[in-house]
Amino acid sequence: MNGILPLWKEKGMTSHDCVFKVRKILKTKKVGHTGTLDPDVEGVLPLCIGKATRLAEYITDSGKTYEAEVTIGISTETEDASGAVIESKKIDASITAEQLLLIFEELTGQIEQVPPMYSAVKVNGRRLYEYARAGEIVERPSRIVTIDQIELISSIVHDGETVRFSIRIVCGKGTYIRTLAVMIGEKLGYPAHMSKLVRTSSGGFYEKDCVTLEEIAVSMPEDVLKPVEIAVSHLPKWNVFDTVAVTIKNGAVLPVPTDWPDGEKEAAVYLNDELLAIYQIHPEKEGKVKPIKVMPD
Repeated sequence: MNGILPLWKEKGMTSHDCVFKVRKILKTKKVGHTGTLDPDVEGVLPLCIGKATRLAEYITDSGKTYEAEVTIGISTETEDASGAVIESKKIDASITAEQLLLIFEELTGQIEQVPPMYSAVKVNGRRLYEYARAGEIVERPSRIVTIDQIELISSIVHDGETVRFSIRIVCGKGTYIRTLAVMIGEKLGYPAHMSKLVRTSSGGFYEKDCVTLEEIAVSMPEDVLKPVEIAVSHLPKWNVFDTVAVTIKNGAVLPVPTDWPDGEKEAAVYLNDELLAIYQIHPEKEGKVKPIKVMPD
């Protein structure tokens, strides 16, 4: 069994829980996820099955879309609704859509984020959440992430001492949406946290493409397992013949072929529409191409 399973992860489960359950249902060990979702978050979680596990990083690296509710006026230790409140400040002025749109513009593009203490990022060999649970504070390395779009998708609700609104975010890998919520609050001059989150797309898959664990357990829909090739559909193609295919399957370094896609550094190699490998222009040997990934038989 090989392919990509677009799963709708439900609340209350970790991404690893989903992998474990799918392994049991499909009776295969080769299952991997393509980007962690926190237990309180539901949404699209593509799983790679069999040969597709070799290509998980290509889905992980692709764009994602989220819908999040931001609450202004309260911050938490986890930056989401599951954590203990660490600061609150009554909203003493109106927050307008015009203000938010200016802030969204400032936070669009490449921005710097510091991962939350309650996250799986490793520092000195330990997860940040391990330090946090032990009451230890460590310096967290900042990272550059890409925000393609932030859109206001709800009205702004002034709810007593807090303000709530929902946003849609299109972003690249490694983006912490709860940290983005905190950053929006900082620009408004208030503590903030992410009170709800749903991932609505990942790796080109949407909710309409997904199945739940319950649906898989009852009866695996025939058309739900997507071809392995979808993971690299964004890459240029290099189509080869049988004679070249043998050397490619052995991971050979080859001269740059005459039919290599113009101007491309990387290409997916196909034989009769079947993915054989991913090759790149050799970084050290001029006039050569080398394999990045070779698909098993």
